[in-house]
Amino acid sequence: MNTTNSHEKLKRSIEQQAQRIRKADSEQSSLLAQTVFIGTLGLLFVVPMVAGAFLGNWIDHQMSGYSASWTLNFVVLGTLLGGVNVCVFVRRH
Repeated sequence: MNTTNSHEKLKRSIEQQAQRIRKADSEQSSLLAQTVFIGTLGLLFVVPMVAGAFLGNWIDHQMSGYSASWTLNFVVLGTLLGGVNVCVFVRRH
């Protein structure tokens, strides 16, 4: 009787471990999914920076004389915003 119980416990334990392994294999990210994730991070960081550069350049050209102060300020602001975007995205995923 005692050996039957121990065999049943061992069998259940092995089946639980096998289920955990199958679940881990099915949840593992593919190379394509990882590439898309990294590409998304890049876009989330670069797009606000480039948009800030274009907006700052447009404002600078609207003012008399040449100045790059708005461009530089908006590039820095875009970089900070891009960093926040990446942090929020990584925390959610």
